[in-house]
Amino acid sequence: MRAALVIARKDLRQRLRDRSAIVIGVVAPLLIAGVMSAAFRGTASFHFTLGVVDADHGSVAAGLIRALDEPDLRTIITLKRLPSDSAARTDVRTGSVAAALVIPSGFSTSVAGAAPKALAVVTSVNNSAAGGVARAVVESFTAQINADRLSVMTAVQSASPLDLGELSRLAQGLAIPLRTLQRPVGARELTAISYYSPAMAIFFLLFTIGFTSRSFFVDRAQGMVERMRAAPIRPFEILVGKALSVLVYGVASLATVGVITSAAFGARWGDPLAASVLGLAMVLAVVCLTALVISAARTQRQAEGVAAILTFGLALLGGNFVSLSSSPPLMRTLSLFTPNGWALRGYTDLATVGGGLSSVAGPILAILAFAAVTGTVAASLARRAVS
Repeated sequence: MRAALVIARKDLRQRLRDRSAIVIGVVAPLLIAGVMSAAFRGTASFHFTLGVVDADHGSVAAGLIRALDEPDLRTIITLKRLPSDSAARTDVRTGSVAAALVIPSGFSTSVAGAAPKALAVVTSVNNSAAGGVARAVVESFTAQINADRLSVMTAVQSASPLDLGELSRLAQGLAIPLRTLQRPVGARELTAISYYSPAMAIFFLLFTIGFTSRSFFVDRAQGMVERMRAAPIRPFEILVGKALSVLVYGVASLATVGVITSAAFGARWGDPLAASVLGLAMVLAVVCLTALVISAARTQRQAEGVAAILTFGLALLGGNFVSLSSSPPLMRTLSLFTPNGWALRGYTDLATVGGGLSSVAGPILAILAFAAVTGTVAASLARRAVS
């Protein structure tokens, strides 16, 4: 294997002399991860200002406003009192409020009648999320009012006049039997920088497939591969030398991006040992993919085309651009056939749930299985590649 080490050292020396390798391996992942983190930072929490027009001033309207102004909702909604319906529409149009709720005059009185008045929600197409939340609040409140009306009407119809006083007394002491409680499950919130740091590092790691493949075919065109074969070097050793250069470069790139994003941006990569082994498994998968492209392609142009398809295809399917949690079910299923999809699952678990090496054993085994299949195929085609 001494010949393979010499070939790997030569490739690494050439790559370090090429500044683009440093840009692709370190600078670009850091820059893109920072930009995407800044772009998605506002999606980690949701808060909007809701305008309220109270033209009723009744007890039911006051109860609705008190419910919207509860401390538990202040992290999501900030109420802003507005004088009229026209003022609500103006503020929504100008963006002073994200949405507005209009309580019509006589609403509280109409609730006890046969035809209750409707609440109005003013929304903007520029803020559909806030509009959806405001509509959900109104629909929930309306459903509660209708349920109360139905309960009262049923109780009154079924009770005798002598029982109404006792029924009213008992109703005042009732409590809602079913409540929802928010309890932590031991998982931290996944921040944008914690997701896109490994995502971008892996994405630019995939570019190594194209760089190394191009380097091999340039060497072959210049007669270097023929000179290697004239020496006592087996075809498999030539391919292993190229693969070793990818391994060293990939490990150095992932490690550098991991250390800098953790120290400078506060990204969570999880347990260092587990994150390192997961990254090493991903680099091995890229090594085997590179060997496969070199072995299967016949020309430099073919290798560059296949490498480009692999790089962007794997990135799209594996969730390097869009989080897998927000992807359609089909995309989440297809990501199971990609090594980067498994790697991002592992890094997401380490950043949120935590744990050690055992918590990412599944993703590591899946990536190694992928590497074993592609590496076996590449090894069987190695002789043809250097012929």
